[in-house]
Amino acid sequence: MTKGVVQFVEPTRDTSRKIIHIDMDAFFASVEERDHPEYIGKPLIIARHPKETAGRGVVTTANYEARKYGVHSAMSAQKAYELCPNGIFVPGNMQKYRDISSEIHQIFREYTDLIEPRSLDEAYLDVTDNKKGITSATVVAKMIQKDIYETLHLTSSAGVSYNKFIAKLASDFQKPRGITVIPPEDALAFLQALPIEKFHGIGKKTAEKMQSFAIYTGADLYQYNEMDMIQKFGKMGYSFYRKVRGIDNSPVQPQIERKSIGREHTYGKFLTTEEQVQQELRQLANAVAASLKKHQQHGRTVVIKVRYADYHTVTKRKSLAVYLKNEADILFYADELWSEVQGLEKEIRLLGITVTNLDPLSFENIQLPLEYR
Repeated sequence: MTKGVVQFVEPTRDTSRKIIHIDMDAFFASVEERDHPEYIGKPLIIARHPKETAGRGVVTTANYEARKYGVHSAMSAQKAYELCPNGIFVPGNMQKYRDISSEIHQIFREYTDLIEPRSLDEAYLDVTDNKKGITSATVVAKMIQKDIYETLHLTSSAGVSYNKFIAKLASDFQKPRGITVIPPEDALAFLQALPIEKFHGIGKKTAEKMQSFAIYTGADLYQYNEMDMIQKFGKMGYSFYRKVRGIDNSPVQPQIERKSIGREHTYGKFLTTEEQVQQELRQLANAVAASLKKHQQHGRTVVIKVRYADYHTVTKRKSLAVYLKNEADILFYADELWSEVQGLEKEIRLLGITVTNLDPLSFENIQLPLEYR
């Protein structure tokens, strides 16, 4: 090696695995249409009606008919109403969706225990050595789709390939009810033909930056060497260089479902003033928000815990229609709950804030694409 010259070794592409990515089609909306056939063919918006919330709230998702009017997830419910005044607004039922998601995962477990959930309605499955002893991952994917439909009367799309990155792209390729198989020998052609904005992990701003370098497709991206990519995009360039070459050697990682994230503190010197309580609530909210960010989670229920000097303990909780993840929102509702507690009639030895009803942050991203899912 020449002194002072950095040499990059072409990374190895592991093609030994058989990976399936299952993505439910328009999950929330499809569940509501299944349970309420009268919604089918009509614009359906999963959000509380803005007339009931003084214009507050956001759209969780919208079915295909509503999207024709320009309604999409993360849009304010008020804006959705202005675009589609005849739309059917349904608040949604997160517990029902969680229960159905659990049933879907039970179907997955009939085939493999190597399941990596990404949200309530999507997951990666490693079926290289599956419980059915089936050598074809494509056959397994079709069986899973069939089982989900026959058991729950819901449709799903599947991507099949040798790694998670390509399987994820493939599951989006023929929605709804689709299955796309990308074997190793077809992967590079598939990736090079793909518009850059379709690459999982490349958001709008990154796509715009790439286009400023005349990178419009995977084929354009493939022309750049690793050093160029790192110089232009930092550590993400390292990832882009590999992914456009079909390299993603990360295994499917089964996850233990986290039920809640919280922080509490016991005080050697009891709290006796409102100012002290407010300061501690702010610090606790900050810590909980940081932990949610670390674990890529957000939740819909806030709980506060107050333990007095005599060990009498009070808990209050509030469940919401929207997700909470930042310090300001957590503190707002924690303070609201604090106002319902007995207050400072007795000295306080412990305060705690917990956020429950958690889902992965990626759950929001399920709803963002405008095409029918």
